[in-house]
Parts: sequence; structure tokens; C-alpha cells
Amino acid sequence: MSDPAGSGRGIHLSDAQRLHWLRLIRSENVGPATFRDLINHLGSAKAALDALPELSRRGGANRRITICSEDDALREMEAAASIGARFIGLGEPDYPPLLRMIDSPPPLLCVRGDPVILARPLVAVVGSRNCSIAGRKMATRIGRGLADAGCSVVSGFARGIDTAAHEAALDAGTIAVFAGGIDHIYPPENAELVDRLIAGGGALLSEMPIGWTPRGRDFPRRNRLISGVSLGVVVIEAARRSGSLITARMALEQNRQVFAVPGSPLDPRADGANGLIKNGAILVTEAEDIIEILAPLTGDLFAVPPGGETDEPPTERPDEAPPATPDEADRRAVVTALGATPVEIDEIVRHTGRPAQTVYLVLIELDLAGRLERHPGGRVSLVF
Repeated sequence: MSDPAGSGRGIHLSDAQRLHWLRLIRSENVGPATFRDLINHLGSAKAALDALPELSRRGGANRRITICSEDDALREMEAAASIGARFIGLGEPDYPPLLRMIDSPPPLLCVRGDPVILARPLVAVVGSRNCSIAGRKMATRIGRGLADAGCSVVSGFARGIDTAAHEAALDAGTIAVFAGGIDHIYPPENAELVDRLIAGGGALLSEMPIGWTPRGRDFPRRNRLISGVSLGVVVIEAARRSGSLITARMALEQNRQVFAVPGSPLDPRADGANGLIKNGAILVTEAEDIIEILAPLTGDLFAVPPGGETDEPPTERPDEAPPATPDEADRRAVVTALGATPVEIDEIVRHTGRPAQTVYLVLIELDLAGRLERHPGGRVSLVF
């Protein structure tokens, strides 16, 4: 069912299905992994919405789970449409091809602008908000060089390096990934840049609700999308503790290339980038260095996913019979197998001797009840 080339194959959500998908992902305790498991096991987002109260009760929730109402979802869809944005589902042809390959990709992306750009070779350029003049010049130089070579630049729309990279690549199209709602323009002085970005064939994207003001925890989520849509990440001026280094770490976890521009050892803004180079990141000083490394990947980029096969997107099967309900012995076995240390789900299946479908359903129940924590690599642990 996957369509890595974005060739027009893949799933096509109806208006009703898209509304159900939005309601489900906006409901309490439903993250990307739980969303996928719910549809895969129950057949459709509509069936999952109907089952949420009972599933969370069976998982041990002490109150009724909050489910996104149809009215709230419709209001969000209308708000998106009013600014020229729309929701693209995982598995649909316009969904970013590389993003499908990360661990737990967002089921729905809110996209404003031309989604065609999402299928182009993309390179992320990130760095310090409080950048130096030299750092800004380097971001401009690399952003323009990537654009001239046919790549689109991805960044987080922040002050400093991000803004410089976006501005340098406007003519070729650039992608801004938001930590908040797609209508939450920050910093405010970049409001004009949004219009120029859209006019240049670029796009804004976010997985967060319309109107959402980002919290601290939302920026790492945003950073995984920046690296997830990209072939590689270029870090220019990053302090030793910075969001740019989180983006680089996530890029490594996603089997992406990590590049870094060296800086003066006397400038703390260069500590992070210099540290990346010491630990194996590719040292670059111009766009040509990046293009040379990425060129072999761009020819058949979407035919063979780097680092392995992509997960199948959730597929609606509304007529499928619901799975058998786990009994109390099944739940005890799975809960006993879990602890504070993250483990792979396959380990739980082997340890308990229960069918995989049974284990997944118990994990869904625990997740909806707020008793399960999910970790990178498909690992899970119990919340105590």
C-alpha cells in the first residue's frame, strides 16, 4: 500500500475518513503509533473512535477519555482551509516520501503551500538563533548553493540561521516546519517571509492543531519532522546544548546524513557543530560538499528507502470483524512483562507466549489509559 515515489498510487482518504482521522489523532492519549495500531487492529478510524472509551477503561483509566468531537474537528479543518492549508494523510500521494520511513510518522500533516515540493530532494539547514554575522553568511551561502543544485531547503523558521537559510532558497522553494499550529507565525517579524515563501512555491507544515501555541516539548517533535523529511541535516553554529543538536541526533536515528560547518573554538556557538565533527559528522564549508555526498541518493531515492523498508501506512478496512478482546490473564501477563525499562514489543510477545495481536491490543488499552510510554525504535515501558 505504500507509494514511496509519490506517483499517484497509495491511499486516498475520503472527506469523511479525513475527518475521522483528524478526530482520532486529536483525541486524548492517541499518538502516531497508537493511531496506526488502532486502525490496523480495528479496521478504521471511525471504529477506533467508537472503541476508545471501552479500550481506555480496560486499560485501567480512572476517568472517561476525552475524544475530539466532530464539531471541533470540522472547525479545525475550516480554519485550515481559510488560510489555504489542508490535511494530508500518511500514505496519500502528497505525503513527504522520506517522512513515511521514520519511527511513528504523523498520521496527518497540515500543509500550506505547494505539496509538490515535498517530493523534491530536501536538505535541512539548522543552527543558532543568536548567530554571528559569519554564521548567517554561511547559512545564506549554503542555502543558495543547495537551491541552485536543485535541492529544497528545510528549516524551523526560527531567527538566525533558520531564517537566513529560508531567505537564501526562496526562489527554488523552501519548507518551514512549525512547532505550533501552522497559523502560529513565530517570530512575528517573519510574517512577511511566509508570504514570500508561499509565493516562491514553498510550503509550511505542522502536525500540531490550528491555533496551537508551542510548548518546550513540542520543539523536539518539530525537529524530528525537519530531519525526517530530509536527506540530510546541515548544522551551522550550535551551542553544546541546543535544539540543532537534537535535530542532528534524530537525523542519525533516522539514517540521515549529518553535516556540520566548523567554527572558531573560541566561540561557544560553534561548540555543538565542532563536537559533531569530532564524533563523525561530515565537515562541510560549501554546498558542493553536501551535494557530492547526497548525489548518489537522489537518483533512485524513493525506490529503495535508505536504512530499510518503510512501515505500511494505516489502511482503512471498515468491514473487517473486530479482533477478539484480551482477557484478564492476557492483561496480567503483558503488564507483568513490562517495567520501567523500555523493551521491544516482539520481546513481550516471546516472553508472554501470547499472540502478537493480543499483545498489541493490551498495549493500546494501556496507552489510552495513560499507563504506557513509547520510546524510539518501537520500544515501550510501563508508567508507574
